[in-house]
Amino acid sequence: MGNWAKSGLILCVFVFIGAGVVMAADKFEEEFNWEKISIGLYNQTKAGGYKLVGTEELKGWIDARKEMLIVDTMPYEDSYKKEHIPGAKQFLFPIPDMKTWDVKETAGKSEQDFVQILGPDKNKLIVIYCGFVKCTRSHNGAVWAVKNGYTNVYRYPGGIFAWKGAKYPTADVK
Repeated sequence: MGNWAKSGLILCVFVFIGAGVVMAADKFEEEFNWEKISIGLYNQTKAGGYKLVGTEELKGWIDARKEMLIVDTMPYEDSYKKEHIPGAKQFLFPIPDMKTWDVKETAGKSEQDFVQILGPDKNKLIVIYCGFVKCTRSHNGAVWAVKNGYTNVYRYPGGIFAWKGAKYPTADVK
């Protein structure tokens, strides 16, 4: 093998090693980001006093016709109207942490309007979702359900993105 061939081979090895190091660095950075998201979700759940439900479990509940109320916290026109989990009711919540009720942030609706959608049964199974794991609209909805005395509140953090990712059907408003 000539010197040029050896040099080319060595260069190729360094390129592959370099690419592997870059990919490994990206893998580690990606893991770090997932860790931040996971811990954030855990802390929100713990502070909010609600539980979590995953995509497959929620689909199982729906298929088993488990009695529950599903609440979509995304904007009506931009999201819910186009597609939502079948049977879900819509009630807008903001993304920033909503410590006090703000009718400007809930499309002009009051806390009493939210309680009216949730209904009188404080032990009813309630599932609240938004768009995706990092979206905190569902956190706000779940927190306010708990604040109003509901005891069986679940947040579905994967939201409509995870639902669609699992290839489950959606509904729209015609």
